[in-house]
Amino acid sequence: MQVQVHTDNHIEGKEGLAKWATDSVKATLARFKDQITRAEVHFSDESSGKKSAPEEKQCTLEVRMEGHQPLVVKHHAASLNQALDGASEKMARLIDNTLGRIAHT
Repeated sequence: MQVQVHTDNHIEGKEGLAKWATDSVKATLARFKDQITRAEVHFSDESSGKKSAPEEKQCTLEVRMEGHQPLVVKHHAASLNQALDGASEKMARLIDNTLGRIAHT
């Protein structure tokens, strides 16, 4: 599974962030590693320097699986860590549901 990490202009996209996000996504979605060809993580700061909101960080997670349309989820949280964890958990449920529906058709 290939993981790509992208950030907006308000988040520093350093190597450490990319490695942490890659490791986290691979761990959470490990049971689907044979079906997933690529995952893209997009971090953004919705407050972008304005007055802080409680859930200002956003993580959009897109997963591409062989033979399927891309799957996309978003999660808003107070930190990048919480945003990625929330998006990863949503994605795991979405993949479970998608593969379950296909198995029953």
